[in-house]
Formats: sequence, structure tokens, C-alpha cells
Amino acid sequence: MKFSPVLFTAILTVSIFSACNQQGSKQNNGEKSLTIGASMLSLQSEFVVNVKDAMDDAAKEKNVNLIVNDAQRTAEKQVQQIETFIAQKVDAIILNPCEVEASSPAVEKAKAAGIPIINVNSETTAKPDGFAGSRDEESGEIAMEQIAKLLGGKGNIVIMDGYMGQAAQIKRAIGAKNVLSKYPGIKVLAEQTAEWDRAKGMNLMENWIQSYGDKINAVFAHNDEMGMGALQALEQAKLKDKIIVVSIDAIADALQAVKDGRLDATVFQDAKGQGAGAVELAIRLAKKEPVEQKEIFIPFQLVTKENVDGFMMK
Repeated sequence: MKFSPVLFTAILTVSIFSACNQQGSKQNNGEKSLTIGASMLSLQSEFVVNVKDAMDDAAKEKNVNLIVNDAQRTAEKQVQQIETFIAQKVDAIILNPCEVEASSPAVEKAKAAGIPIINVNSETTAKPDGFAGSRDEESGEIAMEQIAKLLGGKGNIVIMDGYMGQAAQIKRAIGAKNVLSKYPGIKVLAEQTAEWDRAKGMNLMENWIQSYGDKINAVFAHNDEMGMGALQALEQAKLKDKIIVVSIDAIADALQAVKDGRLDATVFQDAKGQGAGAVELAIRLAKKEPVEQKEIFIPFQLVTKENVDGFMMK
């Protein structure tokens, strides 16, 4: 599928503010600039950092103040961060949720305070005022279809789930299983979370190698961090030539691994489009401007050795 990702012109200047700066600075025309608070799932994740960087870049020409907090994968901390943003009376909030259910109170609290809240990349049960991301079921379907193709519809696979209860984990699993239902010749030997983490992905793959060895024909990892960890474990065990590995996100080193023929495929997720889209929605909603599309969904795209060069330039 060919798609030119939606890019937005709104750009942010990022600062970590003192109390006085959090009240907003003056634009050149004397108008008070907007302040947006953002709570991110984890700044230890390369993809989340890419989204955050896009948000940073996305509003410099708008002279909007952005406060970015790292929730460190903890929904309770994320709710506390939103409570702090409410107390600071920010103009809008961007939420990169830790969990579908446990991060929902953050959305509810912002809406009760009358502050627009936009979810980026991931969803909550509580409905925000806007959303910028992608349909995660689609990524699971694309990845698993590629695995099925490479296996010829038959073989044994292991699946590395993301952080349990997080929207991407739930929906990528649903998408993959929708595809698996069409391939009775593909058997899932094991499925377990490695919590989006490269080191945990490597450790889990090492355990699976001990348990299943050459019975494994393919690995599906819900993100590239885990996929690269699995790849490292397989290479150390000298099994990679026999086992397919496909993951999701198309972070820089995963793209390089695809180009080098080490990783069989990844699925591109547009961090720039998501981050910039969230900022654009936040600005418009804070200014009470008309917004025709409050939900922005950017399609995923399969990345293989044949087309990887185009994605390395994005």
C-alpha cells in the first residue's frame, strides 16, 4: 500500500518550565502563547521518543510552549501528571496512554476540568477530545500476513506481546489472530509479553530457544525493540538463518536490519505524522477553532528489503 503520511505545519518549542513560565509567554504580537502538557508512555522507547521529537519539532513556528513528562510505563504516575497539568491550567493536554483502562482517569479528569485532551498513538476506554495515531489491528494483520507468506502457510511461531493492557498490545494481538484464523497450518508454540523492551525480548527469546529450539520457524514481535532483542538472541544461537523475524514500528536500527537482510520485515508506523497531528489538534481545540476531523488515522505500511530504502529517508 502506497501512502504519503499526513504531515502538519504546526510546530512546538519544547521547554521544561519554571512555575512562572508555565503560565505562558507572550508572542510577538502580544498575544499570550498556548501551553500544552504532554504525558508520554516511556521515553526509554525509541518509537515514543520519535513521537515526542515530532511534537517538539511540530510547533516552533506557532510559538507554543510544550511541557513533556515521562510516565515511565506507569498509569498511576500518568494520572498524577495530568492532575499537575490541570493545576497548572495548561491550555491543552496530549496523552500517550500507558494502559487502556488504568490511564482512562487521566482523560476523565482533563475533560472534567474543561481542558482539551488528545490521545496520541494509543487509546483509552475513556474517549478523549481528539486522537492522532494508527489502527493497531492493521499492523498485526500486515505483520502476520507477511509471516504466513514467508512460511508458505505452515509452521510454528512464537509471539512477543507488548505491555499487557496497553492498546497497541491488545489490538496488534487481535490483528495477528484474525490472520492466523485463516492459516490452520500455523501453530503458536508460545506467547508472552516482553513489555516492549529489547533486553526483555532477548531474554524471552533465549528461554524459547532452550524450550523449543529448532521447532520455532518464525517470531512475531509486537514492536521492533522486542524484535531486535529476539534477533540478537537468535544470532547468538546461530539460528537466525532458520527462523523468520517480523516486528512493528520501523525504528532506525530495525530498518537497517531489514536492509542488511537480518530482520525479515518490519511495519512502518508514522511517528512524525502522529506527533505533529496531536499538536495540531491540541492547538485547534485550545483555540476553540473548528476541527473537521478529530480522529486522525495514518495507515501502516509493510517494509521489506525491496522497499526499505524509501523508508530510511523519511
